[in-house]
Amino acid sequence: MNPYFIGFVIPFVASLMLTKRKAEKKRGLPVDVGGEPGYAIRNYRSEQPVETHWEGIFTLAELFEQSCKQYAYMPLHGTRKLISRETEVAADGRSFEKLHMGEYEWKTYIEAFKAVCNFSSGLIQIGHQKDERVAIFADTRAEWQIALQACFRQNITVVTIYASLGEGALCHSLNETEVTTVICGRKELKKLIDINGQLDTLKHVVYISEDDVSSEVSLAKQCTNWRVESFEEVERLGLETPIEANLPLPSDTAVIMYTSGSTGMPKGVMMSHRNVLATASAVMTIVPALGKKDVYLAYLPLAHILELAAETIISAVGASIGYGSPLTLTDTSNKIKRGTKGDASALRPTLMTAVPAILDRVRDGVRKNVDAKGGVAKKLFDIAYSRRLAAVNGSWFGAWGLEKLVWDMLVFQKVRAILGGRIRFILSGGAPLSGETQRFINICLGAPIGQGYGLTETCAGGTFSEYNDTSVGRVGAPLSCSFIKV
Repeated sequence: MNPYFIGFVIPFVASLMLTKRKAEKKRGLPVDVGGEPGYAIRNYRSEQPVETHWEGIFTLAELFEQSCKQYAYMPLHGTRKLISRETEVAADGRSFEKLHMGEYEWKTYIEAFKAVCNFSSGLIQIGHQKDERVAIFADTRAEWQIALQACFRQNITVVTIYASLGEGALCHSLNETEVTTVICGRKELKKLIDINGQLDTLKHVVYISEDDVSSEVSLAKQCTNWRVESFEEVERLGLETPIEANLPLPSDTAVIMYTSGSTGMPKGVMMSHRNVLATASAVMTIVPALGKKDVYLAYLPLAHILELAAETIISAVGASIGYGSPLTLTDTSNKIKRGTKGDASALRPTLMTAVPAILDRVRDGVRKNVDAKGGVAKKLFDIAYSRRLAAVNGSWFGAWGLEKLVWDMLVFQKVRAILGGRIRFILSGGAPLSGETQRFINICLGAPIGQGYGLTETCAGGTFSEYNDTSVGRVGAPLSCSFIKV
């Protein structure tokens, strides 16, 4: 056969094959998504954006009720009991508060649902009107979720506010949304007292009972422009006089979520039940085998869409949520009493969300500990890490198979104990994660990290990397609930 003919035909056929393959993988298509004409990228998993993963479920209130019936006696909300607060004095004379925390105590799904129904009725009993808004102004905790779901059962829009917001931003958020009821913790109650004369519409304050809250409650009750009730009292009122649920429509506004205010006054983003449910439904197609055997460590702000969406998914699949905080996360966290367990050690989670600052802190802590030990321990760690890094990066000379198991047992098992030893997946969002930290966590914790990108305005549902994607520096394809126009 003529070599010139072969030289022409083979590249031509190869070109056709490649063209066909590229056409099959094409993920962009012209679509009308509003605004200027453009080219939109969609996820290859669906022709149309996903709206719900659960048949017949179209609101967050319906999703929660279904889960509570389906997983009635499974543990849902776990909270650690505070045993004692102690003051520790450093060598330089500075004093630090240290907490001695107990084991997790659990509420089942059915117990949580009863609390939601009672609190929902109690809100109406104290005088909150169905067309008025409730603000939740507290750290992440079980009561936060109970209050959220209670509002949903009466189709009450929830305004979420960062617990760290300053006075000006707080006043702006509450007045702009004309909030009439605020649910808050102890330190947040103190902030409300300081600005009580600047709040135009606030009529009810519901405080979450904590140690040493009595002095703030006494001061709050001296303010004549609002009525003060405890969280438990609102639940009791609802238990005594139940009110029939007023469930929302998919198009109703579930949450008005205020941003952190890092670039000026915080902005309120309005999200419907349909919006948040779509994000939760899309994530269900990414992380495999989510279910009732999973345990999730919750410590990021629920006033952030990343945490709110994550907890929505966890409760939807019958898994358990253990509440903690960034300052009590590990055995060496700032507020944990030396010799006692941090949240991760006590809970032993399988899933968690994180922001790069937290993962960088874990990496730096491990490095610091290894360097402090020095000697053989440091040498072993460095060898194990370099061998695993080579393997993850695709080198034939890396540690695979039996060698990997040996390094896991000798070196990395101790590192994995920092976060409880059972982590199988971490979602990182909020900011770009460095490739170095991503690889370090992959190797030392033996778990994949899914990076996501989104905005409060997109209900966090922008992009999400695949579960088995080992590359770094990427945030993955669009979630199947989203179109991204370029």
